[in-house]
Amino acid sequence: MGYGYTDRGTESAKRAQAFAHLDEARLGWFHLRAVIVSGVGFFADAYDIFVIGQAIPMVYQIYYGPQYISGSYPANMPGLNNTQPIPKTPQNTKVNFNDNYPMGAHMDAWLKASTNWGNFFGQIGFGILGDQLGRKKMYGVELIVMIVCTIGSAMAGPMVHGWNILVILSIWRFFLGVGIGGDYPMSAVITSEFANVRYRGMMLSAVFAMQGIGIMVGGLVYMATLAAFKSQIQTDYTTLDIVWRIALGFGAVPALGAVYFRMTIPETPRFTVDVIGDTHKADSDVARVLALNNVASVSSSWEGEDIATAKVAVKSNTFADFRAYFGQWRHMKTLIGTSYTWFALDVAWYGLALNQSTVLSLINFNGPAKVKVNGSSITPPVDIAELFYQNALGNLIIAFCGTVPGYWFCVAFVEKLGRKPIQYCGFLVITICLTVLAVMWDTIKTQQIPFLVVFTIAQFFFQFGPNTTTFVIPGEVFPTRFRSTGHGISAGCGKLGAIIGIQVVGPYFIPNAQIVLATFAVIMATGGIATALVPETAGKTLEELSGEEDVILS
Repeated sequence: MGYGYTDRGTESAKRAQAFAHLDEARLGWFHLRAVIVSGVGFFADAYDIFVIGQAIPMVYQIYYGPQYISGSYPANMPGLNNTQPIPKTPQNTKVNFNDNYPMGAHMDAWLKASTNWGNFFGQIGFGILGDQLGRKKMYGVELIVMIVCTIGSAMAGPMVHGWNILVILSIWRFFLGVGIGGDYPMSAVITSEFANVRYRGMMLSAVFAMQGIGIMVGGLVYMATLAAFKSQIQTDYTTLDIVWRIALGFGAVPALGAVYFRMTIPETPRFTVDVIGDTHKADSDVARVLALNNVASVSSSWEGEDIATAKVAVKSNTFADFRAYFGQWRHMKTLIGTSYTWFALDVAWYGLALNQSTVLSLINFNGPAKVKVNGSSITPPVDIAELFYQNALGNLIIAFCGTVPGYWFCVAFVEKLGRKPIQYCGFLVITICLTVLAVMWDTIKTQQIPFLVVFTIAQFFFQFGPNTTTFVIPGEVFPTRFRSTGHGISAGCGKLGAIIGIQVVGPYFIPNAQIVLATFAVIMATGGIATALVPETAGKTLEELSGEEDVILS
């Protein structure tokens, strides 16, 4: 028998009171645990996504260097005083994979984008499952997928008869991407639903900011591993095969450390009430969350039975209900806004971030400058160990200059300034920076300091701007029954943008840099315009933002 009017009113009041306790709770140890457990996943996410950019050139050098490197360096080269030609080998010459492998630039782009393809399916798939099965049941599954596929990537090798190492590696990276993609909606929604109103944006931003640490640590791992094996690499370049495998495999370490805590995190009280319909269980869970907030430990486990059962009828989350909710323009425009702004951002962010070779060359961290020999400009022989070390150092400098500080500035100011002002400002500054680079490309590409200044400003405002806020806002604006799905769709649209930036635009960056940069600038401008479609979320409860302050039917 359903609940009568009095019971409905009682249950609705109980729901409102439980949520008020969460919304008004002081920032405590349970909140810190939620941020750390979610943040460790994002550390691993970013590490795994961006570390491949430095691994792929090593794979090319080892497996395709002997095939594609030939010829000799001429005699009497400046600085070498060689009286005889020097044969080119993988030991002293970086392989030009893109120009030699069939459709090499596109194969290179596919390798870099394979993880993003997996992200797309993982974000939407886990997003839907998070709403249908619950946050708790799915949280940790994506991390296990990441661990298995990270190890698989690190151990990838060619088949004697069949696929080469590039195909095998891209398959592992695709499924790794599925796990990484699943982490986006799960971590965002769980953090958002446990957070208080005052610090919700800060907590979500802190989770996302761990990406910057992951990117930075990726550079440090490469530098440390290359330094440790330097003498062996200088003797035998194939030692690089150990380096890239260690670097990729290290991505499993932080994920392993977070599995237990993710598997033991409780179901969010909001899901327990709004989707399952158990107000009593949610009320007791809120009390336990508040109690754990006072326990000075980030490893406090959730003890006791964790099973909720339907006690009241609530609004359902079927596909028909999804269509009915988002069939209303006021809700649809929000989903369009969160999806398109993330799409626009990722076109340029990933298009630049995973095509760093041009940037590294411009700041002199991609091998020695060309020299004149007999009227021709050629690249002199290289110390292959030093070359890859310089690449890692260059990526680290880029991370330190703009990327990492930008993330943490957003953590500090997202509540004070609001999400939309930060997003508007970020899109505007990035548009200006990319326009400057496009218009002045022929001159600025020869001026290291001006280029680095403009590029660093852009990198800073990517993070202190839409790269963070497009993650934060979708975790706040949708109702509990569709929150994970809405976030997954928004993130999935972002990864479609990333795929376009890497695979459609990326292969043409070097020969058409001005056109590519101008295209990125226009897309960034449209992202700023689309920001008008999303609401400001600072200082509002999740129920106020979604427009569903009462979901109990009877």
